[in-house]
Amino acid sequence: MTDTFTIESCNKDNIQKIVAGINEYNLSKVPALSDVWTPLEYVIKNQDNEEIGGVLAGIGYWNGLEIKILWVKQGYRNKRIGTSLLKYVEKIAKEKGATIAMLDTFDFQAEEFYIKNGYTVTGEIIDFPKGHKRIYFSKKLNNYD
Repeated sequence: MTDTFTIESCNKDNIQKIVAGINEYNLSKVPALSDVWTPLEYVIKNQDNEEIGGVLAGIGYWNGLEIKILWVKQGYRNKRIGTSLLKYVEKIAKEKGATIAMLDTFDFQAEEFYIKNGYTVTGEIIDFPKGHKRIYFSKKLNNYD
């Protein structure tokens, strides 16, 4: 007898089952240092209360700071706003026990910015998107930055 399978679009219950399944497997291999995802999401505003930047990040099971998005509005770039956001989220993450930070960016976004802020390239996907590269970074977090 052969098994037959179907592939379908996910609903919320399917997504929860998939996440629970990979978490169960991962935690069977390496115990968690933290119970849950701790979101670290901050916005920065100008004197007119206008949102001019922000960071969406969080700390996962193994005390890693995962930076998903760091954005600064055009016209406010190169004024150390991005650096302020980055240093702030790193500081909060360290206070919460994070030992490493990780992220990815593209060469047309912020490659030099992250290098200037102490991040090390850990990998690249060349020609994605075509003519560019996606770059993966990490940085050890310690208490004497």
